[in-house]
Amino acid sequence: MSEKNRDGKRAARERLAVEREKQKAADKRRRTLIVGASIVCVLGLAAVVGVIAANAGKEKGSSAGPVVAPSGAQGKDSLAIPVGKDGAKSTLTVWEDFRCPACQAFETRYRPTLHELVDSGKVRIEYHLVRLIDGNLGGTGSLRAANAAACAQDAGKFRDFHDVLYANQPEETDDAFAGNDKLIQLAGKVKGLDTPAFRKCVEDGTHDSWVNKSHKAMQAAKLSSTPTVLLDGKNIYQDPTLTPDKLKQMVEQAHQG
Repeated sequence: MSEKNRDGKRAARERLAVEREKQKAADKRRRTLIVGASIVCVLGLAAVVGVIAANAGKEKGSSAGPVVAPSGAQGKDSLAIPVGKDGAKSTLTVWEDFRCPACQAFETRYRPTLHELVDSGKVRIEYHLVRLIDGNLGGTGSLRAANAAACAQDAGKFRDFHDVLYANQPEETDDAFAGNDKLIQLAGKVKGLDTPAFRKCVEDGTHDSWVNKSHKAMQAAKLSSTPTVLLDGKNIYQDPTLTPDKLKQMVEQAHQG
């Protein structure tokens, strides 16, 4: 074999090695991005409170103001929005963020079961609205959407608007819910919600401080992810075997007991 041929093959092997190293680096970056995206509804809980405090009065709609709980809010400091009958045997407590894709996944999979259990009077849901993703990715979409949902509660339309928000959730990195116009547009999908009173509540950020207080309550409770789902005080969403049917069975057992 000539020296020229040997040099050519050696150069080809070196180029191939370089390409393999580049591919390994690219694969590693992709894995990092995938893992980061999968836990974005978990990390940053402590940091977001600092973001809220630092940005108070700086971002549109996040200025400090009086804590105004939405109509009918219950629980400690009136931080829970109830859906269902007060006399229900079981209580499902849900901590959620309207920008969180994991929350959307939970709502999409469990919504028919939750509606059935609520409508039959077997369970009452207490929703706690937080702004975890605002802290992780920046922006105010979690806050704006939560405030709008609280405004819908004032109008007696929380459950319907809650479902509309998740059905129209933007990509996690797209802070589309930060726009009040977008939220008001979505309110048009709920019959009777888009009224002057609702628009004023959304545009004024009437419940912003209430949302921030709810978020701080989540931190104080040492809850680290959304959604956090508790059935009669027991964290059930961490159970990998949980399904809509299993949730229904758990509620049925409590109802019979």
